[in-house]
Amino acid sequence: MFDLGGVLLDWDPRYLYRQLLPDEAAVEWFLAEVCTPEWNREQDRGRPWPAAVAELSARFPEHAALIAAYHERWDETLAGAITPSVEVLAYLRERGTPCYALTNFSPEKLQRARARFGFLDWFRDIVVSGEVGLVKPDPRIYHLAVERFGLDPAATVYIDDQPANVAAARDLGMVALHFTGPERLRVALRELGLLDGAAGSSV
Repeated sequence: MFDLGGVLLDWDPRYLYRQLLPDEAAVEWFLAEVCTPEWNREQDRGRPWPAAVAELSARFPEHAALIAAYHERWDETLAGAITPSVEVLAYLRERGTPCYALTNFSPEKLQRARARFGFLDWFRDIVVSGEVGLVKPDPRIYHLAVERFGLDPAATVYIDDQPANVAAARDLGMVALHFTGPERLRVALRELGLLDGAAGSSV
């Protein structure tokens, strides 16, 4: 079971705001004080983007244009696919390994990502936080995913770039891998018997 952002998709709002703000310090301040991770998480929980922009713009009217850009130019926060990770997913899929995803994502924005990246249709199913009103690392979203996918946690490998999300999956009994790069992921999956040497260096 894969996370998406940070594992298969190279997403970071800094990609957008480095185009809009004068320097790195300004970018970091804006993302820490205005368009914070906590604010974005509510969109991942299902809050509509127009409502989120309106609420935050009322609090920070001097930054209204920058806040609106997060929504209107969201595509520019997504640099592209993490290609070596996608190659791992492709290999697993080709050998018949059931692949699922569990992601913190706004349904609207995930639809945009799926239009750009065909590999997001390779999963047998995806639990999307914004569709179910729960966000990782809430244990309830992991239980929901396991039940919906019909999985045995002890026989499930979960991959995520956020340590708290990895810990939550591990608490449920999954084999949880902290993603820190495609090469380390390949090594871990080989150790679990999910990749083999014949896969070659590209996988």
